[in-house]
Amino acid sequence: MNGTDLVSAWNGLLLMFSFVFSAPVAPTFQALLAGWVLATGRRTISGIIPFADPEGKRPHDAYHYLFPHAKWYSADLWRCWARFVVEKFASTGRVPLDLDDTLFHKSGRKVDGADWWRDAVRSTGTHTVHALGLNLVLLTLRVQAPWGGEPLGIPVNLRLHRKGGANLLELAEEMVLELACWLPEREFSLCADGFYASLAGRKLPRCTLTSRMRYDAAIYELPPTQRRPGQRGRNPRKGVRLPTPAQMAPQVRNWTRQTTQERGQARARLLYARVVLWYAVCKSQPVLLVISRDPAGKEKDDFFFTTDLTVAPQAVVEKTAGRWCIEDTFRNTKQFLGGEEPQVWKGAGPERAADLCFLLYGLVWVWYLLYGHARSTPYRPPWYSQKERPSFQDALYALRQALWRQRIFSKFEKVPVPARIVRILVHALAACA
Repeated sequence: MNGTDLVSAWNGLLLMFSFVFSAPVAPTFQALLAGWVLATGRRTISGIIPFADPEGKRPHDAYHYLFPHAKWYSADLWRCWARFVVEKFASTGRVPLDLDDTLFHKSGRKVDGADWWRDAVRSTGTHTVHALGLNLVLLTLRVQAPWGGEPLGIPVNLRLHRKGGANLLELAEEMVLELACWLPEREFSLCADGFYASLAGRKLPRCTLTSRMRYDAAIYELPPTQRRPGQRGRNPRKGVRLPTPAQMAPQVRNWTRQTTQERGQARARLLYARVVLWYAVCKSQPVLLVISRDPAGKEKDDFFFTTDLTVAPQAVVEKTAGRWCIEDTFRNTKQFLGGEEPQVWKGAGPERAADLCFLLYGLVWVWYLLYGHARSTPYRPPWYSQKERPSFQDALYALRQALWRQRIFSKFEKVPVPARIVRILVHALAACA
């Protein structure tokens, strides 16, 4: 596949969404995302336009119009994308999903949907920092890259959390229900941090949940299945009260030593698993409690649970560790795609800008996995010569190279440019953004 084919593959991914937009808006959407990739400064709309439309074929208002006023629906965008990536990367078995929320910092008093929220990055256990911004709930597909290591988090759905509206748990439930409607024949395996543990009691369709359990959770034995002779009244809903997970861990004697693969690294762990009832969260739904201990005793015990009672304890620990890929999604989207920078204030504009930014993140990764990885090598600066695995920056670098090469040198077909000059110039352009 040559450079022209790589650009055609990128354009093919963008054409997938043509039905979401009207005929005049679809080309604007495609040009905007290409300009977003190539922009070398802040990703404000005005900063993207010179790269999206360098010849000024469209009025600049067309790009600003796309966010607050154009008639298109985020649900259509995500439905098309979710079906595509699940078919490509999770065509069999349960669909592995991760869930979390993040804060997109914004400035200004009139940003629709923005409010003051706790900043999880800058807050500590004793000091809370609040910041103005958009509180976004994101659902990602976990994809194992062919080069191994930590998995990738490809966004498949998003919601904006507004004060006075649906809370984070309700928004998360909405997204999972929506995905279940889009993929009616598939089962799902959802992983989230401890804040979303109560989703286990919401009867999500065809979906199991893996998360953290509170160290002081009130857990019980399963209720007895047989009635005692002469017993009166209804059957009990829960069995005998058990020690909390933190109290149970020191009493465990039958630990199982396992080697887990966590974020691409092998780790020795001591594991203990037990089926319990977390009545306050899951009511009658039994869960598998897994206690993970560091054999060296340097780390604190971890307490996990899953509603899938058939899974191995080792898989529960690995699945929970793999949830970190959604944190990488947040970091990369903000740092390398300028997700917080579009200056859109009105109506649905701020939320749509976040939708397109996370969609673009997934598009870059998918293009790289399907087409770009085979034809490029990770960018190794002199100070990082031992780099083994590609990062999102490498995927973005490879896409920029292909787009710049096609954009500049397609005009010199009759007078070929020396390969050395092409290589130097394209590298400089791709690396400077």
